[in-house]
Amino acid sequence: MIPAEHRFPCGQCGASLTFRPGQQELVCDWCGHRQAIGPGPARAPGRKADDSSADPALQWSEGPRAPGPALREIPLAEGLDLSQGAADIVQTVRTLSCPNCGAQVDLDADHHASACPFCATPVVTDTGPTRRIKPQGVMPFTLTEAQARAAMKAWLGSLWFAPSGLTAYARKDRRLSGIYSPFWTFDADTTSRYRGQRGDAYYVMVQSTQTVNGRTQTVSRQERRIRWTPVSGQVARQFNDVLIPASTALPPRFSEAMKPWDLSAVAEYDPRFLSGFEAEGYTVPLADGHGAARQQMAQVIHQDARRSIGSAEQRVDHVDSRFVNETFKHVLLPIWAAAYRYNGASYRFVVNGQTGKVMGERPYSAWKIAGAVAVALVALAAILYLTQ
Repeated sequence: MIPAEHRFPCGQCGASLTFRPGQQELVCDWCGHRQAIGPGPARAPGRKADDSSADPALQWSEGPRAPGPALREIPLAEGLDLSQGAADIVQTVRTLSCPNCGAQVDLDADHHASACPFCATPVVTDTGPTRRIKPQGVMPFTLTEAQARAAMKAWLGSLWFAPSGLTAYARKDRRLSGIYSPFWTFDADTTSRYRGQRGDAYYVMVQSTQTVNGRTQTVSRQERRIRWTPVSGQVARQFNDVLIPASTALPPRFSEAMKPWDLSAVAEYDPRFLSGFEAEGYTVPLADGHGAARQQMAQVIHQDARRSIGSAEQRVDHVDSRFVNETFKHVLLPIWAAAYRYNGASYRFVVNGQTGKVMGERPYSAWKIAGAVAVALVALAAILYLTQ
């Protein structure tokens, strides 16, 4: 059964209420009536994460949090078997699917998408009913569309060698699309045994002959060497909220550029936060996301083993890790997106809806590059002429 559509009519005029970024309320665009949504960001369960400085790419959710209910950490096994998935974590939805970039956007009665928000492809198709894991949390938009557009304009203004036509086209106050992008977060307690080698540095005096001013002489110098010793040991770490993109609509470099996210702002999922925005469905299965999280965890564990070995240099030959208490969450994070078609090609821009960080694609103007090269050659010829 397809779940009932969420509608939020205005209590005064009956028009649809929409969520306003940076506020905990819905607003009627027709009469201005405001309606509070409810409690603030949710608290994450009380897991303690070890020092995450070993890998800043990992997203940790420790730190101060606003009052609110704790988001449920779902045991990994429950999510991996959708056929047995409980009703509280599985839903049936319909989506619009882009044949170009693969993005899937949730479909409701008010959705009339005619172009993909990520790549501007004009054709989208209804995928029909699909079973998938419900979002447990959502990070409400902080930046308004006007603020995101200003950030994108500033970024465009900083581009060198971009065609003037593109920047002019992109700056014509075309609105950005507010999209909630799907992510997985993973937790795990790990214990790892390692084997490797510890390298202790020592110095020896070596002599060599050199010719100085036509005379051969012997020169002594210290040379650094390493004495390797086999070692083994054990390290343990608790991982909390390792963040993995759950969509392939954007290239990995876009997802990386959007970091960091302050996950303490994630609220318990409430469809009112999505009112007036689009929500992208995940296209990276939970199992694949879990595999990517395991790879990130393995990199941190490898660094833990190196620190445990210590000394001047280390070699880690083998690591055997045990993962227990593995849990996950499905969360939606806010992105402002724009896609422009210029000279037959599509160019994408995205803005982090929490921090305002911008990432985009851009073509290069052959005329501008040729002009810059010509100016540089003229300047070089002038310098050579003056120095003769």
